[in-house]
Amino acid sequence: MTHVSQMSARINILITASSQEADPNTARKSTRNHPKLTVKRNRTLLSGMDVDLGSADLSDWDHRLPPPAKKDIVQNLPSIAVSPAQADRGLKCPVCLLEFEEEETVKRMPCEHCFHSGCIVPWLGKTNSCPLCRMELPTDSEEYEEYKRDKERRKQKQHRLENLHDAMYT
Repeated sequence: MTHVSQMSARINILITASSQEADPNTARKSTRNHPKLTVKRNRTLLSGMDVDLGSADLSDWDHRLPPPAKKDIVQNLPSIAVSPAQADRGLKCPVCLLEFEEEETVKRMPCEHCFHSGCIVPWLGKTNSCPLCRMELPTDSEEYEEYKRDKERRKQKQHRLENLHDAMYT
C-alpha cells in the first residue's frame, strides 16, 4: 500500500469514526466512545502524516494574480536613459513592443529588464512581477507576503527531504 493510499485510508477511518460518534443513533454504548480514547485513537490515526493544515487557506494565492507592488517601490524604480548603442540594437519595450529611442528615459526593474514608464507603472499597479521573468517585488499585502514565506519554507523542506533521501539511497 502506498503512502498516499495509507494516508487516505487513515483519513477515511477517522472521518467515519468521528461521524459515527457524533450520531447518537449509531454510537455504541461502550468505553470505545469515551472522549479520551477517541482523542487518542484520532492521534494514532494521524500519526506519521505530515499534514500542514496551517497553510491550507493560503493556497488560494496559487489561483489568483498576486497583489500590486508597493507604490513606493514602483515610484523609486531607477530611470535610465537609453544609450545610442541600445537604440541602434533595436531594443524594444516588452509590453508595448515599441523600440526605445536614443536618450529616452525608461524604468529599470531590479531584474535589469527595462520598460517605458507608461507601460510598467500600470502593470505593477495590477500585479507585483516583471512581465518577462516574473521576478516579484514586495507588496503591501501581509497575507500575500506570508503566503510567499510559507511557500518558500515548504520548498526548502522538500529540498531537505530530497537531499536526505538521496543521502540514504546513494
